[in-house]
Amino acid sequence: MLWNTVNQTVELGWDFYLPVILFVALIALAVPVWAAIGVAAITMLFMSGDLPLSLVGESLFAGIDAFALTAVPLFILTGDVLVRTGLSRKFLDVAEALTCFAKGGFGSATVLVCGMFAAISGSDAAGAAAVGRMTIDRLVESGYPRPYACALVAAGACTGILIPPSIAYIIIGLVLGISASTLFLAALIPGLAILLSILITNLIVNRIYNYEGGGMMTAGEWFANLGRSLKSGWYAFIVPGIIFYGIFSGRLTPTEAGATAVVVTIAMGFILRTLSLADFPAMLVSSAKVNGVILPIIAFSAPLAEALAIMGVPQGFVTSVTSLTDEPWLLILLMIGILIAAGCVMETTPNIVILAPILKPLADNIGMNEIQFCIMMITALGVGFITPPLGLNLFVVSGITGESILKIAARAVPFVLCMFVVVLLIAYVPAISTTLLPDIYK
Repeated sequence: MLWNTVNQTVELGWDFYLPVILFVALIALAVPVWAAIGVAAITMLFMSGDLPLSLVGESLFAGIDAFALTAVPLFILTGDVLVRTGLSRKFLDVAEALTCFAKGGFGSATVLVCGMFAAISGSDAAGAAAVGRMTIDRLVESGYPRPYACALVAAGACTGILIPPSIAYIIIGLVLGISASTLFLAALIPGLAILLSILITNLIVNRIYNYEGGGMMTAGEWFANLGRSLKSGWYAFIVPGIIFYGIFSGRLTPTEAGATAVVVTIAMGFILRTLSLADFPAMLVSSAKVNGVILPIIAFSAPLAEALAIMGVPQGFVTSVTSLTDEPWLLILLMIGILIAAGCVMETTPNIVILAPILKPLADNIGMNEIQFCIMMITALGVGFITPPLGLNLFVVSGITGESILKIAARAVPFVLCMFVVVLLIAYVPAISTTLLPDIYK
C-alpha cells in the first residue's frame, strides 16, 4: 500500500525499477556493494537522461573529495596498530580489574573492553575480531557456553560504530552535510547507553543461568588490584585520551585527532618494542583492505543520490508516508522499522548513503532534530550487526571460533532486545542526543 502511494506520487517508471532490480540481483550474486550501487546509479541516470553520463566521473570524485574522510583510514589504522602493539590487552587488564569483584566480572570486562576499543578504532568488525581473540576462550573457561560468549563479544563490538569516534558518523555527516565533531559529541551519551544496556543484560542473564561466579574481595583488595593494573598499563589510555580531548575540546578535528593517534600509537609500539618496521607492510595492507571497501561505496553514492533527487524519490516518499498518517510517533516507529530491517540485510555504509537522503526529509517534516535523526539512524542500523541474515559481527566471531552463526544469533536475542529499547529512547527522547550540544543545535 505504501509503495503504491509512492509510485503514484512520484510516477516511477522503468528508469527507476530496472536499476533497483539490477541492484538487488547483483547483491544476491555477491557482487561487491560498491559495484552494485555504481551499476544501479549509472543505469538510472542513463535511462532517465536527466544528467549527462559525462558528469559521473566528476560526481565520483566529488563524493570522496572531503577532508573529513581522511579520518576514516586513520582511525582504522590506529585500531590495527593498537592490536599489533599489544596495547589492547592493557585495556582488558584494566577492565578486568574494574569488574573482578562482581559476579559475572569477566563478562562485564569483555563488554567494557569492547567499548574502550570502540573509542579508538571506530569499527565494529575490527573490535569483534580483536576482542574475540582475547576473550572468548577465557569466557568459556569462566563458565559461559561458547555460543553465548560469542554473542556477548558480537554485541559489545556493536559499540564500534556507536561510541565516538565512529566511522559511521563521519560518513553520515558527509552525506547530510553535518559536522562529524558535532555528531561525535551528540553520540557520546547514546553510545554509553548502548554499552550500559549490554552490560546490564549480561549481568541479568548471568544471574539467571549462573554462568560465572565472582571472587570475594574487600574494597581494599579491589582497589589494590585496580592500582596494579593501572600502574602497568596506564600508558595505553594516552591514545583514547588524545582522541577524546582533542575532538571534544575543539582543539583537533577528527582527522587531526586520527593522525595524532596513529603517530602516538606507533611511537609507543617502538618504545615498548612491540612493533617493528617488519610489521608495517601487513598492517598497512590490512587497513587498506578495510578502507578499500568503504570509500568506493561513498564515491558511487554521489551519482545515486543525484539520480534519486532528480527523480523526486525522497520528496515523493515523504508526501506518500505523511498522506497515510500524520502521527509523529508512528512515523518515527516506521523509520526505525525500515532502518533495522535494512541493517539486517546490508552493511552500515551502503545503508547510510542510500537511506539517509530518503529518510532525512521525513524526519524534517515531523520536526525531528537532524542530529537526533542521525544518532537514531546509526543506532538502529547497529542492531543489524547481531541480527541475521547479514549480522556482520556474528560472521566475524563465527569465523574466529568456528561456532555456528545460528547458535550465536539465538544467544544474541537478549542483546538485540536491549539495544532496541535504547533505540526507542533515542528516537522519542531528544535530550539523550542533544544534552551535550550547544544551544544552536537543539
